[in-house]
Amino acid sequence: MDIAALFGIFILLVLLSVPIGYAIGMATLVTLLLFSNTGVALITQNCITGCDSFPLMAIPFFMLAGNLMSSGGVAKRIVNFCDTLLGWLTGGLGIVTTLACMFFAAISGSAMATTSAIGGFMIPEMEERGYDKAFSASLAACAGTIGVIIPPSIPFVIYAVVVNCSISQLFIAGLLPGILMGVALIVVCVIVSKRKGYQKKSRRPSAREVWVSFKDAFWALLTPVIILGGIYSGIFTPTESAVVAVVYCVIVSVFVYHEFKLKDVYKALYDSINVNGMTTFMVGFSMAFAAYLTMERIPNRIATALLNVTDNRILLLLLINLLLLVVGCLIDNIPATIILSPILLPVVQDLGMSPITFGVMITMNLAIGFVTPPYGIDLFVASAISKLPMTQLIAPTIRFILSLLVVLMLVTFCPPVTLGFLGLVQ
Repeated sequence: MDIAALFGIFILLVLLSVPIGYAIGMATLVTLLLFSNTGVALITQNCITGCDSFPLMAIPFFMLAGNLMSSGGVAKRIVNFCDTLLGWLTGGLGIVTTLACMFFAAISGSAMATTSAIGGFMIPEMEERGYDKAFSASLAACAGTIGVIIPPSIPFVIYAVVVNCSISQLFIAGLLPGILMGVALIVVCVIVSKRKGYQKKSRRPSAREVWVSFKDAFWALLTPVIILGGIYSGIFTPTESAVVAVVYCVIVSVFVYHEFKLKDVYKALYDSINVNGMTTFMVGFSMAFAAYLTMERIPNRIATALLNVTDNRILLLLLINLLLLVVGCLIDNIPATIILSPILLPVVQDLGMSPITFGVMITMNLAIGFVTPPYGIDLFVASAISKLPMTQLIAPTIRFILSLLVVLMLVTFCPPVTLGFLGLVQ
């Protein structure tokens, strides 16, 4: 009864458009009052202790780094270099959009920031070169989902804190799946571009043009190398790498590209504080929600119920993926990760899946939710940039979602996709 009340109240409040953080807190409070002898102090205690975490400090700094780089000339130079290198291919500008999102993902750790930064440059440019605007916007939105898979990833940090696993290992595990997502989107883009005859550059660039573009973008391209290289080599922690990213961005934007303005600093700080405030609020109440789940052994009970449905490993994993895809359509990935990770992790561990693989799997499922209505935050961002109603973006998005689902199946059923790089570095 308590499980039905907890999730029933939460779903009802979400359907009534109550903000996710409030919905989580109110559902926990009402369930505690009606079905438990535990005091409501459980909520305040876990809200405070849940947010009092050193790894969580990486979130605002990665957000700030992404915002600074989108306004300081870093993102623009990454796009220009990719365009010079690959813009002459069929579907070249679509390939450029995807690759630029992959590069920016290795800086920001956020899907929305990636879609906003790269889409703002590329959607108008693709339209100018003859690409369908809806196709361009849907590609930018789907490529933006890579922002939470290629490390550093904010959802990976959240997941690692919740289930107490290594952030660095998750970052390594997410590298290949993120690359495969980019490759899958590029394949679809090239196929569609060939069929529809989308315009490409008239000639292949000379070696000199590539070299000039590379020199201009060198310091921008060095950003993910510094961040990820420092983490993987053990020079600094993921949290420290976020601070390094901010400092490096300021230095490059001010002293190399000379495109840093005071109003850009203000906007970057304002946006980062705003988003981080909402994130921290959700994290606090989600931790209280998760604490109640654990106290009442709800994850174990749900795991037992799922295992009683079928003992077929493939079918169970498909059911879990389906559940996560549906949840991703409705709820932001951060509260969904905090709530569902402790519930589903025991189930997948019983099926022989590593917690690291499951972290990538749950994040990828929820990332696909960024481009599936009604939540579809990346679609909203792309819609705002392209000035097209979101309904016009759904049809061209479907083919990209199908390609991402192929990669999701590889992550789910092929452990080397997530654990292969870990074996090489350990």
